Amino acid sequence: MSDKAERLREARLKAGYRFASDAANALGVIASTYRAHENGQNDFELAEAKIYGRRFNVDPVWLLDGDRREVNGAAPTRPAGVDRPNAEVGARIVGQGKKIPVFGQAVGGVDGEFLMNGNVLYEVMAPPILSDISGAYAVSVSGDSMSPRYEDGEVCFVDPSRRVKRGDYVIAQIRLEENGALLAYVKKFVRHNSAELVLEQFNPPKELRFDANTVHSVHYIALAGNA
Repeated sequence: MSDKAERLREARLKAGYRFASDAANALGVIASTYRAHENGQNDFELAEAKIYGRRFNVDPVWLLDGDRREVNGAAPTRPAGVDRPNAEVGARIVGQGKKIPVFGQAVGGVDGEFLMNGNVLYEVMAPPILSDISGAYAVSVSGDSMSPRYEDGEVCFVDPSRRVKRGDYVIAQIRLEENGALLAYVKKFVRHNSAELVLEQFNPPKELRFDANTVHSVHYIALAGNA
């Protein structure tokens, strides 16, 4: 476990949250995302440190580099240039932000694809990193074609505004037949050029190739977890 992750765990426990999942609920973030930060699997930056610091009553800069921390429950010392989070940010943390739609269907195709026909399964609160993203949405994974990265029924939160690059996880919308229905695939991005879109899946391992003129959109998956 990294020093940053250890400080985050320490702050969470001192704030009275026995379990990481309880802290995630209080923060308004996906539990798997928070756990990945606390166990050191994924790094976190100042934006996340500010959210965690506000909830756990510690200095976000201390979370990042260990230089500063609260003493005996006193209000955290804030370095010059780091603004106190405003009420709007706090509101999102406690789950009063915008809701986004979750698309999907109970049973996917051979490669986990599902009809992207606009039918909304339900709505969830947008995680903080997507609260200001226009058009953000989520999809429910069908099948185990991307296991162990994404499991059946897991919810993927999508940022349609972010440019995708090789190695990113994406949802691609494909129209295989003219005037046909859109099919959605949750996969790993390999490349997209004027000739084709290439995606990777894990179970079974293979590449999926689509003619470029069948590709409707390719959107970046920002995070995933159980909604």
